[in-house]
Amino acid sequence: MRDKFKYALYRGLFTPLSWLPTPLLYTLSDGIRVFLEKGIGYRRKIIRENLRNSFPGITDEQIKEIEHDFYGQLADNVVETVRLLSMSDKEIDRRVTVTGGELVDKFASEGRPVVIYLGHYGNWEWVPAIVRHFSVPEINAQVYKPMHDKAFDRFMLKIRSRFRQTSVPQKEVFRKMLGWKRDKVPFVIGFIADHRANNDASHHAMTFLNQHTTFSPGGEEIGKRVDAAYLYLDIEKPSRGHYHLTFKEIQPDEEVPDYPYTRRYLRMLEETIRRRPGLWLWSHRRWLYN
Repeated sequence: MRDKFKYALYRGLFTPLSWLPTPLLYTLSDGIRVFLEKGIGYRRKIIRENLRNSFPGITDEQIKEIEHDFYGQLADNVVETVRLLSMSDKEIDRRVTVTGGELVDKFASEGRPVVIYLGHYGNWEWVPAIVRHFSVPEINAQVYKPMHDKAFDRFMLKIRSRFRQTSVPQKEVFRKMLGWKRDKVPFVIGFIADHRANNDASHHAMTFLNQHTTFSPGGEEIGKRVDAAYLYLDIEKPSRGHYHLTFKEIQPDEEVPDYPYTRRYLRMLEETIRRRPGLWLWSHRRWLYN
């Protein structure tokens, strides 16, 4: 009963906000940014440590510029995610443009599942709109980690199903993908795979953003079991409230001894981050175990 009440509270609070005109929502975002950046300095110590370690020789002024961009993107993510509750298909098509969706249809038509890799870059909550740019897969899925707050988890799942997306808990991914493959159901599944490895015992590591970085190769391991094709989703932000997403086939280095697709994905993500660092999620403890 308590979770039902909290869920109703979340719906009652955020749904009316989603009806606000977009310019007004971005005015609200500006206020959130000021609160995060100037008011409480949200995770500033972590952000600055990550930036200094990732970009040797970076100046204090450059750090402040990236920080400002980061806080602005984080605030925009909040209001843009809420906006999904009532955003029309016409508006999302205008705000999220896509190149390369035909690659998904090509592989799916050949009977191959498609694994999409992306990072916590830009607004990843708008990424499910990519399903409007291909048509062959019968199941469009994304991997997620359930939240401790069950009511808020349910609320976020509602938002994430805006484009008829199937959200699969991490612990169920292996079983789900094998089942879809066995039943010959064309599917595409997205992995946000730039989080740190689950523990410091990971034997899989590489240099990423100038740091020794462990990674979890789960997406590639499962993908091999179902003969998946691997695509990277590059994200650009041409202007506020607009994102351009580009599918790129992951071409691994044949000389890499293990998990070449995951390693190549991280290299591609690194290129994306370096292009505009402020759009990445610098506030997470990516290198906690290093």
